[in-house]
Amino acid sequence: MYGALTSFDREVAILRVGLIVPPGFQVMSYAALSVFEIANAVSGERLYGVHVLSEDGGRVLNSFGMETETRRLGDEPFDTILVGAANDVAPATPRIKEFLREAVDDRRVTTHWAHAGELQKRFPKVIVEMDRIFIADGPIWTSAGMTAGIDLALGLVERDVGGEIARATARSLVVHHRRAGGQSQHSALLELDAKSDRVQDALAFARKNLREALTVEQLAEAARLSTRQFSRVFRTETGQSPAKAIENLRLEAARLLLEQGRLPVEAIARTIGFGDRERMRRSFLRAFGQTPQAIRNASHPLASI
Repeated sequence: MYGALTSFDREVAILRVGLIVPPGFQVMSYAALSVFEIANAVSGERLYGVHVLSEDGGRVLNSFGMETETRRLGDEPFDTILVGAANDVAPATPRIKEFLREAVDDRRVTTHWAHAGELQKRFPKVIVEMDRIFIADGPIWTSAGMTAGIDLALGLVERDVGGEIARATARSLVVHHRRAGGQSQHSALLELDAKSDRVQDALAFARKNLREALTVEQLAEAARLSTRQFSRVFRTETGQSPAKAIENLRLEAARLLLEQGRLPVEAIARTIGFGDRERMRRSFLRAFGQTPQAIRNASHPLASI
């Protein structure tokens, strides 16, 4: 999802937001528009005018097979243009492709992890960072799509009218935590995907005790299995050794703390069980190719706008 922003004057104009939809567009694209709609409601004034666009205007089928009435792209000016996507990534029309190329060339961008390679191939001049929820590079904002469009839209509301309205909008949407732009698209817990209750119990024990050393013997006890049996069952169900899984859980927990607040890196290393800053730094470089401080800086895209 892409956003192209221009300057505006809150005293004289409502911000006009347009969503470009291709044929068969995923209905989740509407979620981003709902953020601006709710921002109007919680503020008590019309901050945004929201419109659905297409290349030629008229009716466009969505992924549910229902028709959406659209306005023609280019007939009216907009402050923010969002671009929706379909489930099946079909080649864009020449006009839309050129529109996007002019916007994103030489920019840092992200997209859904499954389509990062295709994005790089179609737009060779962009800098694709596949493991991001959203990225703001100057006036161009891109997201991983799907629910990440909500995070991007909330970021735009914060940028446009301030954090108070953005937080009130998130609460109204029952979004308990707006993910920072630099947050990873992946979850260590989802990748582990343990099937048995016993292995899940061991993982739950690990998550509650990341600060501790967490030996295999402790995890096996939490799972009510012998150490040898636990190690075998754990690797069969998760595809990882217990030690590697614990490191991944620590990495994810540490990354979240880096993104959410300003707790010193050394304190995070101790709290999450890395022991010291240098050990955590080496783990981050192996896993992400970046230092903890670099990830903290990337998680606050509004700071560079």
